[in-house]
Amino acid sequence: MTDSAQRDTHEGSHSRRGWRLHGDGRTIAPGEMVLPEERLSWPRTFSIGAQHVVAMFGATFLVPLLTGFPPSTTLFFTAIGTLFFLLITKGMMPSYLGSSFGLLAPIGAVTGFSATAGEDLESHAMALAQGGIISVGVTLALVGLVVHFVGVRWIEVTMPPVVTGAIVALIGLNLAPAAWDWVKAAPLTAVITIVAILLTTVLFRGMLGRLSILIGVLFGYGAAWLQGELDFSTVTEADWVGLPAFHAPAFELGYLGLFLPVVLVLIAENIGHVKSVAAMTGRDLDRLTGRTLFADGFSTILAGSGGGSGTTTYAENIGVMAATRIFSTAAYLCAAIIALILSMLPKFGEIIATIPPGVLGGAATVLYGMIGMLGVRIWVENKVDFSNPINLNTVAVSLIVAIANFTWTPGGLQFEGIALGTASAIIIYQVMKAIARWRGTDPDLVAENFAEAVHRSDGSAGVESAGRPDAGPDGTPRGLGSPS
Repeated sequence: MTDSAQRDTHEGSHSRRGWRLHGDGRTIAPGEMVLPEERLSWPRTFSIGAQHVVAMFGATFLVPLLTGFPPSTTLFFTAIGTLFFLLITKGMMPSYLGSSFGLLAPIGAVTGFSATAGEDLESHAMALAQGGIISVGVTLALVGLVVHFVGVRWIEVTMPPVVTGAIVALIGLNLAPAAWDWVKAAPLTAVITIVAILLTTVLFRGMLGRLSILIGVLFGYGAAWLQGELDFSTVTEADWVGLPAFHAPAFELGYLGLFLPVVLVLIAENIGHVKSVAAMTGRDLDRLTGRTLFADGFSTILAGSGGGSGTTTYAENIGVMAATRIFSTAAYLCAAIIALILSMLPKFGEIIATIPPGVLGGAATVLYGMIGMLGVRIWVENKVDFSNPINLNTVAVSLIVAIANFTWTPGGLQFEGIALGTASAIIIYQVMKAIARWRGTDPDLVAENFAEAVHRSDGSAGVESAGRPDAGPDGTPRGLGSPS
C-alpha cells in the first residue's frame, strides 16, 4: 500500500512538472538507463526522437503504399495519435503509434486496391475502409476501459498464447498472395529489395542493422530508378508546404466482420508492448495496460476519421530502446513532432508515393512473413505444447481457414479468412478445452491430476513412515540420511 501511494504521488508530481533531467543530461553511466519520466538535454533527446522516427518509418510508410491511402495523411495521424497516447498514459509508457499491418487485409478486401494496377484508390471504397478502421478503434477503446477497471486476466483466459499466436500468424500468412502480385510486376526489383533487406540485417551492427527494411527499400528504389520504373510527375507538381489531404469516412454494416478480428491482434500487440517495456525497465506496468489499449483505440478512431490507417505500438521502437537503454517518453514527444512536420511537406509525401510495385513486393514478402513468424514467436516464448491435440487442432484449422481465405456471407454480411480464422482459433480452443475437461481427456488436466496424486502419495508415505520406530524426524528410515 505504501509503495502504491508513493508511486501514485511520484506519477502525479511527474505529470505536473514534466520530465526530470537524468544526471547531467549529457552522459549515461554504464549499466544505467534513462527512465520514462526522465530525459537527457533537449538536443540529445531530440536526436533520440529522430532515431525513433527512422526506426518506425520503414514499416509505417509502407502501409499507405500497400493500401492506397495518402502517405502524408497516415504519417500525420501517427504523430497526432502518439501525442494523445503519451497524454492518456500520463507520460509513463514509451511508444510510437505507427501504422498497423493487421488492417492491410480487411482494407484490401473492401477497396480492392492494387499497387500494380496504376490506378488511384476509389474514394467511396476508401471511405468504407475508414469506417471499418473506426469500428476497430471504438472496440479497442472499449476493451481498454474494461481492462482499466476490471484487469487483464479475462483476456488471458479467452486468448491464451496458442490462440494469440495463431491469430497473429494467420494475418501475415493470409496476406501472402498480395505480396506475390506485387513481385510479379517487377521480379528483379523485388529480388534486389529482398536481398538488400536480408544482407543489411546480418552485415551491420546497431541501428543500421535494425533499419534493414528502410535500407532495403532504398536499395530497391535505386534499382527501380535505374530500370526506369519511377514516375516523378506528381512530385514536381506538389507544394513544398501544406496540410495533408483529409477524407471523410462512410459506414456499411456488412464490412464489420472483416475488421473486428483485427482488434484481437491489436490487443495482443499492446499487451506485448507493455510486457516488453516492463521487462526492460524492471517495473510492473500492468496498471497501464488499460490506458495503453484505450489510447491506441482512440488514436485509431482519429486516423479512420480523417483518412489515415489504424495505429499500433511499434516493435521497431522497442529495438531502439533496447539498444540505447533510453526509455524517456520525452524522446517520443520529439519523434511525434518530427513526424508531424514531415507530414506537412506534400512534396515529401509524393516522393514516398513513387515507390513502385516491385519494391513494395520485396518489402511485403519479408514483412508479411515477419508478421506470421511473430505468431510463432508467441508460441515459442510461452512454450506452447503442440503434442497436446487441443493446441494442434486449434492452430491447424485456423491457419488453413485464413491461408485459403475461406469466405462466408450470411444475410449480406461478409466474413473472410482472417475473421473466420480468428473465430475458429477462439471457438475451437474453448470448446475442445471445455469438453476435454468434462470428459477428463485434457492432457493438461491429466498431468495436473497425476502430479497431485504423486504429491499426495509422497505426503502419505512421509506421514506413515514418521510413526514407525525406525524412522527419523523427517520420516526417512534411519540409516538412509536422517540423523540418528
